[in-house]
Parts: sequence; C-alpha cells; structure tokens
Amino acid sequence: MSDKKNWPLWEVFIRSKQGLHHKHVGSLHAPDEEMAIENARDVYTRRMEGVSIWVIESSNIHASSPDEKDIMYDPSNDKIYRHPTFYDIPDEIGHM
Repeated sequence: MSDKKNWPLWEVFIRSKQGLHHKHVGSLHAPDEEMAIENARDVYTRRMEGVSIWVIESSNIHASSPDEKDIMYDPSNDKIYRHPTFYDIPDEIGHM
C-alpha cells in the first residue's frame, strides 16, 4: 500500500482532558494504524487537547440506516419502564 491513492480512510476519535469518552473529530488517510495514530496526533491534537486517540479503518464501521429507524427503535416504546416520565422526583433531588 505504498501508493497514496490506495491508503485506507481512518476515522479518528479523541478523548479530551475533561471528558471520559472519545469524540469523533475527523478522518484521514494512512497506510496503517501506527501512521494513522501519528497523523491523527499531528492533525487533531496540535493544542494538547487530547489524552487518548483511537483510530478505526472506515471500512470496519457498520451503521444502521436512518430509513430503518422505526424497525430499530419502535420496540422500546411499548416498555414504559424505559421512560421514567411517570416517576415523582422529590424536590431535594433538584437537578434531575
């Protein structure tokens, strides 16, 4: 894969100093995962924003289609215990 035209596309996720989870920050092309991490560091953490970098080859990401949202999410609507709208929250709790 020395030809740059054939380098795979990598998705880059950065965990910031404040956060506990990684956020998608962009994409880049690289010949392998080591170079993808190095390039991600150079491109997406120039101001010391991150403490951890994840890269994943775009071809390994599989997602549901927005057209399938009814099939994917409707079954949860008939399980009212998943929607805590009917619980009484004490005033002492405040921020919920």
